[in-house]
Amino acid sequence: MELAKITSKGQITLPIEIRRKLRLKDGDKIAFIEMDNQIVVANPVAIAIKNIQEAFAGEADRLGLKDEDDVDSLVKEVRASRKARQNAHCA
Repeated sequence: MELAKITSKGQITLPIEIRRKLRLKDGDKIAFIEMDNQIVVANPVAIAIKNIQEAFAGEADRLGLKDEDDVDSLVKEVRASRKARQNAHCA
């Protein structure tokens, strides 16, 4: 357990071990999340990445993407489709 002291302005200094575990650096923001009558300190970037991963779970299988070559092919298809739409719109 790590402790931090609160200043009269409500500021705290996060202990170095907590900053390391959360991979925080100077200027980063932290999130305070209420869970089961407790406040959890978290790195909001890590939360966002986790949410994105959960949102895209299964999409590679659904799209038939098995490796990097499949992803490259999909990107090329999407770019070609967008370019064709832009050319049709401009014509």
